[in-house]
Amino acid sequence: MKNTALTQTHEALGAKMVPFAGYNMPVQYEGVNAEHETVRTSVGVFDVSHMGEFLIEGQHALSLIQKVSSNDASKLTIGKAQYSCLPNDVGGIVDDLIIYKIKEETYLLVVNASNIEKDWNWIQSKNDVGAEMKNLSEDYSLLAIQGPKAIEAMQSITSHDLAAIKFYNFVVGDFAGIENVIISATGYTGSGGFEIYCKNTEVKQVWDKVFKAGADYGIKPIGLAARDTLRLEMGYCLYGNDIDDTTSPIEAGLGWITKFNKDFTNSEALKAEKEHGSERKLIAFELDERGIPRHDYDIVDGNGNKIGVVTSGTMSPSLGKGIGLGYVPTVFADVNSKINIQIRKKAVPATVVKLPFYK
Repeated sequence: MKNTALTQTHEALGAKMVPFAGYNMPVQYEGVNAEHETVRTSVGVFDVSHMGEFLIEGQHALSLIQKVSSNDASKLTIGKAQYSCLPNDVGGIVDDLIIYKIKEETYLLVVNASNIEKDWNWIQSKNDVGAEMKNLSEDYSLLAIQGPKAIEAMQSITSHDLAAIKFYNFVVGDFAGIENVIISATGYTGSGGFEIYCKNTEVKQVWDKVFKAGADYGIKPIGLAARDTLRLEMGYCLYGNDIDDTTSPIEAGLGWITKFNKDFTNSEALKAEKEHGSERKLIAFELDERGIPRHDYDIVDGNGNKIGVVTSGTMSPSLGKGIGLGYVPTVFADVNSKINIQIRKKAVPATVVKLPFYK
């Protein structure tokens, strides 16, 4: 089990630690609902240093990225980030990721912790253009400072105007007394804020100064359990649940990051799927009655026939009702369609809704 540079800090704060993607990670501190509410209303901090970071450099960096990723990275300018995915050769997804253009011919790829080795090997296997690749995952830490008060709370510890950094843009500069920190207006919560990339040797100083700066704003540490409920309320896909090696970006509702103005891995097949329509689709649903949908619960039709499975589900802390995602045949995928979630012996009625759940 690997530790992040802040593991002892989390333990000292009384975090409940669990194994996650090979790392010892804080799942919760005071409780999921309280932590969820903190991020929705003020500001919370996640240690997500288990995520992977690859540097792709050189004159062939862009051509490699264009070949392995579904989105159009040629649109990136320095200081911009882009959500994308790595399609595999058979219609599925190797991983989803964020691509940052750091400078001309230098890109940072941020990938999921559980897929670091898999992604590295995959990209390397496609690198016949001679792009320079460096795996920085072991050396870098990542803090997600999320919530509507993040800008106000953090402004005192950087010379950069945080309010001026637009969504999916970033700056490289001073933060918490450290130089060359990436301050990125990204996050997976839907409540605004920043992601801060720094070296492992610097992250404890950053953490301490972040909490000192945020003290008057009710800042709190947040665990991975609340990260999951926050992202699900926004309908953001979680790799391994809602997307994986068997799900196409088209059926997962990721057509918006799948650009056919270029050739990339398996693009011809995905283009055909987009033109002809997918046989199944990832839907969002809300339960019409009390109940909590869980990962792997069956989705059934009015006659009790299994038509799909729940890929992510929870009791939404913000909405007070059961919500979830899952794949069903396209005929059941229209908004307002009626389906049922099999919760133990009861088929609980549910309605297909438009994302996000939380508005």
